Amino acid sequence: MMMMNSNRCSKLFTLLLALVLAVSAVAPAAALSVSASDAPASAEVGEGVETTFTLEQPFSEYEQWTLNGSTNLTDVTWTVKSYDQAGDKLSQQSYDGQTFDHELNQSNTFEVEVVIEGTVPEVGNYSYDPAQQTRLAELQQVREGGSSSAIDSWSFRPYTTESDEARTAIENAEQTISDADSSGAGVSEAQNDLDSAISAFDHGNFENAGELASDAEESANSAQQSSQQTQMLLYGGLGLVALVLVVGAVFWYRSQQDDYDKLG
Repeated sequence: MMMMNSNRCSKLFTLLLALVLAVSAVAPAAALSVSASDAPASAEVGEGVETTFTLEQPFSEYEQWTLNGSTNLTDVTWTVKSYDQAGDKLSQQSYDGQTFDHELNQSNTFEVEVVIEGTVPEVGNYSYDPAQQTRLAELQQVREGGSSSAIDSWSFRPYTTESDEARTAIENAEQTISDADSSGAGVSEAQNDLDSAISAFDHGNFENAGELASDAEESANSAQQSSQQTQMLLYGGLGLVALVLVVGAVFWYRSQQDDYDKLG
């Protein structure tokens, strides 16, 4: 009986081991991933930017494919570097222009690094909310036959000194209006000025946008001060009424005491 149980356990162990090995054999390899270093959230028009993209596990699915990159930056240089698992550089190739294609073969490549250098272009259309965006870079995996899939893309907010000053003025006005509204002040006039400021910004009229935003902020501050004064007067009036009632109650109490003494 013990021999039969031992055989059954041995067979069960063998079966479980086979299942584990089978699952391990079909387990997916680590997927291609990419990270960006020093990717700007915003940058001034005419400013030079540089960002490094690191592709890890580039051959998790395909042993050979083409890396495609594109950008809206101008005066662009791309530099593609390949490294082995020890971190030693295997190759380096540079490309000029807003797009590039680079052939990748597995060989000993463990990691691929893409460095983009370029200049922030002029902005065609400005937008306050959502803020205008331009493409920093888009990387794609192009397979044999021409089919492709996006790896990742990155964007940032381009600005000029004038547009940034107008944006700051609008943001300040928004905060002031929000505070005034929370205190119970009427902010309809300030909100109208703010809406006009945003419209001016969207049309690229930054000086006008800044002035309208300042008007909105002043209107909101004035409304809040007026509301606070009204509340103070209201509280003062209520306090005076309360004082009159207290004094009247005291006089009434004393008069009642006097009448009681006379009767006594």
